[in-house]
Amino acid sequence: MDNSVSKKNARTPNYKTLFGQALFSAFTKLKPWVQWKNLVMFIVYLGAIFCTITTIIDHSSFNLQISIWLWFTVIFANFAESLAEGRGKAQAESLKQTKTDTTARLIRDGVETKVSASTLKRGDTVVCEAGDMIPGDGDVIEGIASVNEAAITGESAPVIRESGGDRSAVTGGTKVISDRVIIRITSDAGNTFIDRMISMVEGAQRKPTPNEVALNILLVSLTVVFILAVATLKAFAGYSEAQAGAKIATVTYTALIALLVCLIPTTIGGLLSAIGISGIDRLIRKNVMAMSGKAVEAAGDIDVLLLDKTGTITLGNRMASEFIPSVSVNAQDLAEASQLASLADETPEGRSIVVLAKETFGLRASGVPPRDVTFVPFTAQTRMSGVDIKIAGGDVQVIRKGAVDSVKKFVESQGVKFPDDVLEAAAGVSRRGATPLAVVKDSRVLGIIVLKDTVKGGIKDRFAQLRRMGIKTVMITGDNELTAASIAAEAGVDDFVAEATPETKLQRIRAEQAAGRMVGMIGDGTNDAPALAQADVGVAMNTGTQAAREAGNMVDLDSNPTKLIEIVETGKQLLMTRGSLTTFSIANDVAKYFAILPALFGGLYAQTQGGFGPLAVLNIMRLHSPESAILSSVIFNALIIVALIPIALRGVPYRPLGASALLRRNLAIYGVGGLVTPFIGIKLIDMLLTSIGLV
Repeated sequence: MDNSVSKKNARTPNYKTLFGQALFSAFTKLKPWVQWKNLVMFIVYLGAIFCTITTIIDHSSFNLQISIWLWFTVIFANFAESLAEGRGKAQAESLKQTKTDTTARLIRDGVETKVSASTLKRGDTVVCEAGDMIPGDGDVIEGIASVNEAAITGESAPVIRESGGDRSAVTGGTKVISDRVIIRITSDAGNTFIDRMISMVEGAQRKPTPNEVALNILLVSLTVVFILAVATLKAFAGYSEAQAGAKIATVTYTALIALLVCLIPTTIGGLLSAIGISGIDRLIRKNVMAMSGKAVEAAGDIDVLLLDKTGTITLGNRMASEFIPSVSVNAQDLAEASQLASLADETPEGRSIVVLAKETFGLRASGVPPRDVTFVPFTAQTRMSGVDIKIAGGDVQVIRKGAVDSVKKFVESQGVKFPDDVLEAAAGVSRRGATPLAVVKDSRVLGIIVLKDTVKGGIKDRFAQLRRMGIKTVMITGDNELTAASIAAEAGVDDFVAEATPETKLQRIRAEQAAGRMVGMIGDGTNDAPALAQADVGVAMNTGTQAAREAGNMVDLDSNPTKLIEIVETGKQLLMTRGSLTTFSIANDVAKYFAILPALFGGLYAQTQGGFGPLAVLNIMRLHSPESAILSSVIFNALIIVALIPIALRGVPYRPLGASALLRRNLAIYGVGGLVTPFIGIKLIDMLLTSIGLV
């Protein structure tokens, strides 16, 4: 409970301070070169300047009120953007507190020296012991230790980091709690994971996404159309006055500017930046680090999700649990060969084989001289590892362990038949959802090592939820078909790819993309890096390797694969929020059209002086006067931005519905709502202005 509280506090900004800073920033953004970045609001900015100059010249109370509310419109839009930025900056400040200039214990040519962490370069090797701050991003290349990553994840419970496998990556600014590790630095100073996090949450590296660019083009196009339309009204009014023989007092430049501001999409124009920034901010609050706004949007469009099995769907700590010898093979001989083949294997699986052999038969492999041993590392191509041992007479004894099909090919290439009983044992292990490894000494197959892994709790229900969202899940694993099928059924994925290599993952992603689908990939290992880089959304586990974290465009700090559901929901929520508020904004403009235009031309062709002409029938809201109609519309136009800031920051609630159902819901709430709200709001403001005598 204490951990969750501290984690929440680390992510919760001081809203009183946040509002004060956002309000101050809203005024500092009133510089022309800042406003120019948003062309829609820049038009409002220019209109406010023009109306202010007009007010100074003619001292009109009406012009003064219009000027004030136009400035409020610009300030409110700035405030929305500043508030979204402020939440990120508050988190950036907490991250900056972790960036202290620590001392690193650099190892060079076997000699340890103390240097400043800021001088470390990629490829340097450092040692860290209990109590030491990790000086930079890197991979553990020797040892195992528990590490406190609260500075990154907000979770105070320590995690295990070890050499080999997919839990080797460490982050600068985290603290070693126990034991000793040797780390190879993988990032230069100033380009660490924390540095990138700070840049993203501050918005310093945020660029407009393709969808934002497209929407901006639409908004600017609508603005240009309305500018041309409003620009013709003065000439139209002059012609109509000449024909009617009457003066239309309300068609002034101030009134036309007010009309233009109310008709152009100022609502979405003022909130567009805040919507994009808050999307990234919402992911950060879920402990997911998005490296770009484009990745957040792409998450909302994912059709297919590829998940690495080990460490993602399963707990990832496959452990040796049993030795199954072949017929006429002694179980101790199998265990001894398995241990020899695993002595140089730094993965958790390899270590567990050594431990199982020692605990079961008391084997220690101490009788083999190191000079007579050549270790053969595992590769994705051979899918085997082992050892070559020199024996008497100069011969070499070959011991290999690996995937059953790979060992089978290795044995058959020597003209030896693979034992049927070993194949049957391997099939039985696979049907149980475990992973069989075959062991061979020279050309004799000794038996099977059983590796057990566990599917993460609750993941089947989460995959079912993804299915309801229209997302197909595909498990990627290096296991054989039987093991893969068993785990896929237990986890509830839609499809699986067995005996996968890095090339297989890339081919599957490219095939899905060629079919027009958006692909998401979750992984944690170095072998996942190419696929993470190719996917539209690559989510790397924070517990994974540095290569995986750099290849993905998102990092899950909690290393929880089911987090993708929240990532997808946030992406869809971002797209829905932008679409909903755009719909609301355009519908608003239509409604305001019926407020201002009748006010401007209601007196045209009037039968009596001061009366109303035939165009006054369009004044369906029965507003008090032309001046009150115009002023009420401008006030409503400003206040609606403030009213929609919470929705822009929090997002429109997402529900797993089909696209057509979401569209109907969007039009019903934000389309119809956008039409009705201005009629109610403008009428209420008009009544208030009339009652207090401002018009």
